[in-house]
Amino acid sequence: MLHKLTPLLRRQFTSAVTAAKPKTVPSKAKAREERNPKQLPLITCRRTQFNLLQHERADAKFGTLELCSKGWLHHKSKGDHFILNATVTQEQLTQEMQGLDDFVSTSRLEFHQQLLDNLRNELGIQQLTGIQTKAIPIVYDSFHALIAAETGCGKTLAYLLPVVEKLLQRRSDTVERRFNTPRVLILTPGRELATQIANVAEKLCKDTDIKVKALLGGNTKQLMLTPEFEDIDILVATLGAVSKLVTTGIYRMEQVRHVVLDEADTLLDDSFTDKLCYFLRRFPFHKNHVQDAHTVGTQLLLASATMPTNTREILERIIDVETIRDVVSPHLHHLMPHVKQKFLRMAKADRPANLLSLAKRECDKHRPLIIFSNKSATSDYVSIFLNNSGINCLNLNGDMLMKIRLGRFEQFQRGECDVLSTTDVGSRGLDTTRARHVVNFDFPLHVSDYIHRCGRIGRVGDLSHSMVTNFISSRREISVVQRIEHAARTGGLLPNVNANIKNIINKRIMEEMKEAGIPPPQEEAF
Repeated sequence: MLHKLTPLLRRQFTSAVTAAKPKTVPSKAKAREERNPKQLPLITCRRTQFNLLQHERADAKFGTLELCSKGWLHHKSKGDHFILNATVTQEQLTQEMQGLDDFVSTSRLEFHQQLLDNLRNELGIQQLTGIQTKAIPIVYDSFHALIAAETGCGKTLAYLLPVVEKLLQRRSDTVERRFNTPRVLILTPGRELATQIANVAEKLCKDTDIKVKALLGGNTKQLMLTPEFEDIDILVATLGAVSKLVTTGIYRMEQVRHVVLDEADTLLDDSFTDKLCYFLRRFPFHKNHVQDAHTVGTQLLLASATMPTNTREILERIIDVETIRDVVSPHLHHLMPHVKQKFLRMAKADRPANLLSLAKRECDKHRPLIIFSNKSATSDYVSIFLNNSGINCLNLNGDMLMKIRLGRFEQFQRGECDVLSTTDVGSRGLDTTRARHVVNFDFPLHVSDYIHRCGRIGRVGDLSHSMVTNFISSRREISVVQRIEHAARTGGLLPNVNANIKNIINKRIMEEMKEAGIPPPQEEAF
């Protein structure tokens, strides 16, 4: 009998019996666990009954699924949270890219060797993303193109590389060139983005005779009084600045062969539309493929991560939209699958303390942090609060004076400071490759803004783990979160990704006026 054996003999007997037993075949679940031991649920919640292991049916309508955030309208939900776990690693995304040498050898396109050398040595580009391999041949063939793809996938080089190649091919043109008469015009909504694109263009054009210039707003009157005249090939400018200087004759547009709208969703917003359309009507887009010494056609290129729903309607004012080739990523308007996203339900009064705790933790780990606010006043408050609490924080928003604002983003990029407090000025197109963590101190009230903010991290070529943390307080914020959670549970498109924010606001005001019985204005009041 086993119980009559001494403890030592009992252990030896038990071990011998265990060793003699035939090994059982592991279950399918255990086998899957061994193959992918780190697999996490798609959604992890504080209340585990809302955890999600696989996507719900993709055709489920909003309101038919149980959501963790559904009960967040109740005040007792404060402290609740859910996490959208990363389902794809950056390494897996990198495997989907194509080598630069492979692309050049298999495509029929020819590029100057200096450009390829600059890509590798100055910009560190060894591989091309899917959107780049699709867009480069279309832009190279001089077609009008709309490049719509997720943030951080290299849209700038997708249009810049073939455009610069075309410039080099046309250097022998006999057309007389004047000062301040560019061949390429790149329009952006923000000064920081214009500076960034100009820097990329300068690196790409190193050791060539192509001249690049950035034209920023804020000192337009000074440029009118004391204009500068120089040879320019690529002009990167904000819309307001260039339109004024063209009207006064300081810059001439008759030799422009390529017009690029970078962050086109913002430029096509109702805030810019009238001025933009008036400015673009001067370019002969209809003569695009007629390129000779006597006729200069212009190619139109648009690039953005989100697009207004009325994009085609707006573009019909300036171009035949049927001539525009669409280059659209399959991941457009989807949640980023390689970035962890955490949603925290909390009282508005608790946000500063939670932010301070999070910022201290990230600074101790030397993980650069970007904090987004919806208004400039809140961005100022966050910066002052963190600096007074012993955390070095830079502030960047659209209400700052030009001389103060200039260079703030570059300071963050150079590593002089690891915390940046900003508004949506810092969310459009900026290549924040240093950033590891995005915090939405104010949660955005529009899905398009959420897409752009998340896109500041997890960018192409960045193999580090990144995260987004969202502070959720108000009823309107909860409404947006619920729609994002529904999209995450179904694996579908994010809803209502309309980047025309002013148009959305105007419609809401008109609806409220109608409900209140106030007659709408006879003319456009906004």
